[in-house]
Amino acid sequence: MAGRGLAGLSPGMKAFLAVDVVLVVVLVVLLFALRGGGGPDAAASGGPTATGSAAPTDGATPEPEPVSFVLPSGNIGCDMTAGGVECRIASFTYAPPQVAGCEGTTGNVVRLDAQGFAFACVEDEPPAVAAPGATRLEYGRETTVGDWTCGAGTDGVTCTGPGGVGFRLARADWSELP
Repeated sequence: MAGRGLAGLSPGMKAFLAVDVVLVVVLVVLLFALRGGGGPDAAASGGPTATGSAAPTDGATPEPEPVSFVLPSGNIGCDMTAGGVECRIASFTYAPPQVAGCEGTTGNVVRLDAQGFAFACVEDEPPAVAAPGATRLEYGRETTVGDWTCGAGTDGVTCTGPGGVGFRLARADWSELP
């Protein structure tokens, strides 16, 4: 068959080769698109970025990435996930709240999730304020994960969820919102 080119192929073989070429081109285009090869304007137009996650192919909404942060004072740190927020405070001057059935300590850990706001009972040593790899959330800035938003202020951290339910936590006091 050498030297005959495509002219020597049967019509069925030519159709098979044409379908193969089309499939290879489609595969290359899909791989390029899935790897974020949208060019320099992809990030500006909402395309994938280096920190983005690939969208699931089954149409489900992707789970937001967890965020861990610490306030500039280093006294308060929080972990945020799609399920809620947990904040820890190292030093406080308010009276520790009572937690029913708790024989450990209270006042260092607060949680906000679909069930609402609550102080946690800590049976052992209070956990570290900041999770490993936590970023610094500058005063006046906020961050959001799913339905949860936390903002850093010189007066502490304020975290809210759906309907404005949340808390404000500072060295001197805390309050439940709204």
